[in-house]
Amino acid sequence: MLKKLDKYIIRKYLSSFFFVVLICSLIAISIDFSEKIDDFIEDSAPIKEIIFNYYMNFVIWINGLLWPLFTLIAVIFFTSRLANNSEVLSILNAGVSFRRLCRPYLIAASLITGILLISNHFIIPYGNKVRLDFEHTYIWKHSDKGKANDVHFFIGPDTKVYIKFWKKKSATAQTFHLEKIVDNKLTYLMKANKAEWKGPPNNWRLHDYQIRTFDENNETFVNGKGMEMDTTLNLKPEDFVRYLNHKEMMDTPELSKFIVEERGRGSGNTKNYEVELHRRTADPFSIIILTLIGLSIAGRKVRGGIGLHILIGLIIGGLYIFLSRFSSIFAENNRIPTLLGVWVPNIIFGIVAIIMMFRAQK
Repeated sequence: MLKKLDKYIIRKYLSSFFFVVLICSLIAISIDFSEKIDDFIEDSAPIKEIIFNYYMNFVIWINGLLWPLFTLIAVIFFTSRLANNSEVLSILNAGVSFRRLCRPYLIAASLITGILLISNHFIIPYGNKVRLDFEHTYIWKHSDKGKANDVHFFIGPDTKVYIKFWKKKSATAQTFHLEKIVDNKLTYLMKANKAEWKGPPNNWRLHDYQIRTFDENNETFVNGKGMEMDTTLNLKPEDFVRYLNHKEMMDTPELSKFIVEERGRGSGNTKNYEVELHRRTADPFSIIILTLIGLSIAGRKVRGGIGLHILIGLIIGGLYIFLSRFSSIFAENNRIPTLLGVWVPNIIFGIVAIIMMFRAQK
């Protein structure tokens, strides 16, 4: 059962948190709108799409990234006020231990952690699809980083595809080659002047094809000049589209499936997707850690008051973001294991939180 003290602090925590969220969201929208207003006007973006497709999802996305920092600021803000009004001291003098005082903080932090956890895995990626589709249509028109010329793909661990030129609008590949290499030996070679996408799941039609099969010293040749052949390939038009933020547009089941498919193709370029997958779980749990740090900092009454506490909080939040980004880069570059790279900021700041909790007021 929640006591009056628990309800009081939880109410203070959540009201301060959502107040910080509101103020920072308005600031973020103002800055972003001032940067993109020329693009909106130039491309005649509909006002309805700007508001509902872009900015509603923009607010969700930016808050998903910054909720841990907002949590730290909110905890320091309202706890400093409690400390300056001698409320924290009165609570402790009434026989409430500092550990018991942490209980309502942890309850509120766990609630926000649960919301962000669900949002990171499902809600935010769905919103990102809408938001980024809007950006690719009206703002970043040339942000597709997929290749159209001299494309090389692994569609299996031992199967490689080469395409001289990819026509995006018609979903056709000019000068198509498929090679199978087993034990460093070429065992199968298919060539076609054109490969045409025929629809899901993975249906293609080859035009003017040739097939060579190599078995020891024997070679089998099939000449399909002037003919067509329908086949299935582990390849689809979406594989030719790559945005820098492609990973943000997939929910967790889609992202996990994508990583498995890329590994099945023999692609080693999945580290940034793996980092994103683990980040979606690691970030929400940092809210609990930063809440304990904020309580330990702001629970003591000092001369600088709220201003000094918020300054310390911003420094700690900045260090957390810097360390998080730094370790993620190392994980993406295979310098450290992916899971460790994502969780190391939480591990370090978790240790810091424990130390500060032991040194806090008793």
